Amino acid sequence: MADGVGRWGRRAVLRRTALLAGGAALGAVATAESAWIADRRLPLAGGPASATLGSRQQQVGSGAVEVTWGVRTAQRLVALTFDDGPRPQWTPMVLDTLAKYGVPATFFLVGQRARQHAALVRDRLSGHEVGNHSWAHHDLARMDAHAAYDDLKRSHDAIVEATGVAPRLLRPPWGHLGGAVLHAAARLDYRLVLWTLQMVEGEFPHDPTGHARRIVADVQPGTILLGHDVGTEQRLVALRGLPDMITGLRARGYTFVTVSQMLSRAAVV
Repeated sequence: MADGVGRWGRRAVLRRTALLAGGAALGAVATAESAWIADRRLPLAGGPASATLGSRQQQVGSGAVEVTWGVRTAQRLVALTFDDGPRPQWTPMVLDTLAKYGVPATFFLVGQRARQHAALVRDRLSGHEVGNHSWAHHDLARMDAHAAYDDLKRSHDAIVEATGVAPRLLRPPWGHLGGAVLHAAARLDYRLVLWTLQMVEGEFPHDPTGHARRIVADVQPGTILLGHDVGTEQRLVALRGLPDMITGLRARGYTFVTVSQMLSRAAVV
């Protein structure tokens, strides 16, 4: 009887294993089918994925938009960029450091913050460059073309009002691109600028010197370097190490330029 029970027990286990495997397969099919159905329901025509509006003439400025991550150049050029400001939190500290070392940078401003904290950047951006980073740092890649354009135009106007300079560059929040973002960027005659290298503050907690050393070692000619002048406390690692980063890169023969200066002096990758 014990052997019989053992045999039936093994059969039951095998049967149940087969049923579970079959159920898992059916579940995978159901999940894939659900995803397919969900994808079919996405508003592709005129939605976030669409880079066109309707079937009539597309009103898109010059009719083209470029996306840049970095440049190919034999010159030791690096473009320092800061996202998400301005805010009283750290923007003044960054501007003070750049002024002390005579370093130009490109600031991708959030329009809402530029309007709220215009005094932080007014008359302090000589030698620097401004770009558009959306109105309120919402994900442009989830918006349709009308909403993305309205968001960026509102931010554009706020940046002009705060700085007296019209931005010509766009960096979408988190680097998220979609057809609607491309369409809106083309309408505004923007060039899309992402980045080659990002500061990695989380890898160097409480070690500004170590972080600066890592960035200095990783930079290559034509690098667009992403930093932030607002955010969580851990980002202070990069900002406190900014002097070491600047002196370290200069010791390697690098020259700091704005993004537009770099683009004008080298072929895009």
